[in-house]
Amino acid sequence: MVTLGLVVAQFNRAITEQMEELAREAAADRGAEIADTLAVPGAYDTPLAADRLARRDDIDAVAVLGCIITGETSHDEVIGNAAARKLTDVSIARDTPVTLGIAGPGMSADQARARTDMGAHAVTGAVDLVEELQ
Repeated sequence: MVTLGLVVAQFNRAITEQMEELAREAAADRGAEIADTLAVPGAYDTPLAADRLARRDDIDAVAVLGCIITGETSHDEVIGNAAARKLTDVSIARDTPVTLGIAGPGMSADQARARTDMGAHAVTGAVDLVEELQ
């Protein structure tokens, strides 16, 4: 059985809550266990939490969920790029799959709501990576 860590950003919680629900359903469908879930303020804060989970011997992979909605500035792009880059760094440094289930940047709230299935995709991708790399 694959054991996962889950990181869930709380910013735009109405969307990330649905993402988390679909992630949990996907884990159950794949026979994976979610050993721990860490809630963080926003997508920018996910790399540290992912690193903490990836360090654990009982966690095979980490799925990261979040939502970055476009505002009036390019701040969403800065956050999205920084989070994605650092999550990749965690995966490589810890030799542990860390999957990106962050909707955005560059999308409206309606577009983000339409992509809540990214939570399930992040979990499915994490399980697939663990199985492939074993």
